Amino acid sequence: MSAQVRQRDRVAKAVLYAILTVGLVVVVGPFVWMALSSLKPEGEIRSVPPTWLPEHWTLDNFRDLFSRLDFPLFFFNSAFVAVAVTLGNLLFCSLVGYALAKLRYPGKKVLFLAVLGMLMVPGMVTFVPQFVLVSNMGLTNSYAGLILPFLVGPFGVFLMRQFLQSIPDDLIEAARVDGAGEFRIFFRVVLPLCRPALATLGILTFLASWNNFLWPLVVASTEDKYTLPVALALYSIGQNRTDFGLLLAGAVVVVVPVLIVFLLLQRHFMRGIATTGLK
Repeated sequence: MSAQVRQRDRVAKAVLYAILTVGLVVVVGPFVWMALSSLKPEGEIRSVPPTWLPEHWTLDNFRDLFSRLDFPLFFFNSAFVAVAVTLGNLLFCSLVGYALAKLRYPGKKVLFLAVLGMLMVPGMVTFVPQFVLVSNMGLTNSYAGLILPFLVGPFGVFLMRQFLQSIPDDLIEAARVDGAGEFRIFFRVVLPLCRPALATLGILTFLASWNNFLWPLVVASTEDKYTLPVALALYSIGQNRTDFGLLLAGAVVVVVPVLIVFLLLQRHFMRGIATTGLK
């Protein structure tokens, strides 16, 4: 390799690293500012121009968060709903994805096209009909109303179907020859091979459910069913001003569980993103 080629490669790598560094700063910068601003007094948060490091470090925002809000209740509601929705998606999306990828039956292609069609429909289009259906079933202001509409989603079905296509058919046929039923094949043979896709689906579903704001705001009518994002919004916004300190402290607390889940499943998540859709 000539010196000119090596020089060109070094320049290309330097440009690539510079672009990635700028992208990292753009993505991480708001989170760093949020965490640092949660340790500032209200006056510093509202200062113009904004500052990065607090001049007066304080934990008053976090004290207000835990004293003014029924934090254990709201945290439990968010965690319970997010975990239930995530587990439901892991089970039902895997079952439907397995049926679409490995079973033979009339109308399978039509069902898959229906799943693809649902992916193209914005969530706000089905929001009102979904609320009317939940209301008519008498599930408003209940955990069932917060959980049931999201137990299975088209994206999760599509993701699992694409991953399950990469599992060899010979493996499933061998289990059938040995006398295993479809449910036993699914739970004992197929599901253990789906850890990367399950981790990917679990992280994305947990994140979406944990941060969901509009649906809990509409469905939950009493404080005992409020999730953490709803409670933060209602308690931090007053008649004349917004308590940004309380809001930022709550945002930091809301982000922590998502980071923990991602760090625990990071290896499987990266593998799932890299392999889903390959066959």
